[in-house]
Amino acid sequence: MSFVVFINGLVMVFFAALMGVVALLFPDTASLFEVPALLFGFLGGALALATSPDATGLRPLHTFLMTSSVWMVAALCGAGPLYLFDLSFVDAFFEAMSGITTTGSTVMSGLDATPRGIILWRAMLQAVGGVGFIVTGIALLPILKVGGMQLFRSESSEQGGKELRNATMFASATLQIYFALIFLCGLLYLIGGMSPFDAVTHAMTTLSTGGYSGYDASFGHFDSAFLQWVCTAFMLAGALPFAWYIRGVRRGVWQSEQVSAMLTTLALTISGLSLWLMMVRGETLFDALRLVAFNVVSIVTTTGYATTDYTLWGPFAVAAFFVLTAVGGATGSTAGGAKAMRWLVAGRALIAQIRKSYAPHRVTFVKYEGRPVAPDALSGVIAFFVLYSATFGVMAILLSFFGQDMSTAISGSLTALANVGPGVGDIIGPAGNFATLNTPSKLVLTFGMYLGRLEMATVYALFAPLFWRELVSSR
Repeated sequence: MSFVVFINGLVMVFFAALMGVVALLFPDTASLFEVPALLFGFLGGALALATSPDATGLRPLHTFLMTSSVWMVAALCGAGPLYLFDLSFVDAFFEAMSGITTTGSTVMSGLDATPRGIILWRAMLQAVGGVGFIVTGIALLPILKVGGMQLFRSESSEQGGKELRNATMFASATLQIYFALIFLCGLLYLIGGMSPFDAVTHAMTTLSTGGYSGYDASFGHFDSAFLQWVCTAFMLAGALPFAWYIRGVRRGVWQSEQVSAMLTTLALTISGLSLWLMMVRGETLFDALRLVAFNVVSIVTTTGYATTDYTLWGPFAVAAFFVLTAVGGATGSTAGGAKAMRWLVAGRALIAQIRKSYAPHRVTFVKYEGRPVAPDALSGVIAFFVLYSATFGVMAILLSFFGQDMSTAISGSLTALANVGPGVGDIIGPAGNFATLNTPSKLVLTFGMYLGRLEMATVYALFAPLFWRELVSSR
C-alpha cells in the first residue's frame, strides 16, 4: 500500500515539473502554472518521501488500486492550470480527464485566441496519457486479466522475445518509437506548412490519438490535402500495437492478426463510404477518399479530429460513424475503444457457438494467433463486452434523465466509453462541443471517459466490498 502512495506522489511531482516547463516557455501564462506546480510538487514530494519505493509484496489487489488512482490523480493535476484559466472546476476536470485519457472531448471554445501555454498543456496531457496507456495496457492490465488482456501479453512475449518480457527494455523501446513517430509527424507537419508550435502540439495529439487541436475548426483549420493525409497516416500509426513495432524493428516479425483485421476493416469501410460520398454528394474520387479516410481513421483510432461535419453526409454515414465509434484501435496502442483483438476473439467465439448448436458433438476451439484461447481469457473478453454494454446503457439513461436528447445521450455515452471525442448530433457532433451540457451530464461523461480508458473492470473492482476486505487482510 505504501508503494501505491509513493507512485501517486511521483505522478504529482512529474506533473508539477511539466507545469514548470510550460511556465518557463510561456511567461504570459506562467501564473496559471506556478501555483499548481508548487502545490502538487510539494504534496507529491512529501508523499514520495514519506512512503516506501519498495515494490516487494505488491499484489494484484494493489495494482488495481494503483492503476485506478494514478489516472485520477493525473486528471486532478491536469485540471489545476485549466481551473485557474477561468474554467469551472467541473469543466476543468472534464477537460483534463478528456486530455489524459486521450478522449478529445472539449468544453472549451475560442481556441483560436486561447493562450499558447494552455494549448500546449492540453497537448502535453494527451501525449503523456497516450504513452501512459501503452504501458498500462501492456504491463498492468494483462496481470489483472482485465478484459482478456492476458491474450496480448502472451502474443507479445512469445513472439517478441526477451525484450518484450523485460519491463525496463520494453518501456525504453516504446518511448523511443513513440517520440520518434511524434518527431517524424511534426517534421512532416512543418513541411506541409504548419507553424512550429502547431506542428509540435498537433504531432503530440495525433500520435496519442487524442485529437485536441488549437483551433475550433479542429484539423479542418488546415485546408491542406497533404497535411490531412499525413495526419491520417500518423493517427493510424498511433493506433497500432507498439509491441508490433518493436517486434518488427528488432526481429522482422510483422505478422499480427489484429493488425490485419483492423487494416482490412478500415479499407472496406473507407471504400464503401467513399462510394457513398461520390454518389450522394458528387465528390471526386480523390476528394472522397481523402475526406472519408481522414474521418473514418480519426473515429476508429479514437483520435476525434474532424475536417468536416460528416453528419451532413446523410443517414447512412451517420449510422456508420456511430457504429465505428465502438470499434477502436489495436490492443497495445494509444487508441481506445473495444479493440480489434477483442472483436476478433468475440466473433470467433460466436461462430464456434453457432457451430456447436447444429453439431453438438463437434470439438471446437476459439483460436487467436494460431493458438487456442484459454477459458479465462475468453471469459474476460465476454465479460468486457457485457460490462461495456451495461455501462453504455446506464450512462445513456443517466444522460437522458439529466435532460439530454436521445442522440446526445446515446452518442455521448459511447464516445466517452470509447474515448473517441466527438459524438453525433447538433450539440456534441464534430461541429459542436460539450460546453452547453449541464454539470451532472459532464460528470457522468467524465466518469465514463475514466472507465473507458481503464477498461471498466479495473475501476469497478474498487466498488466491491470483498476487494477492500481482501486488501485489508493482505496487509
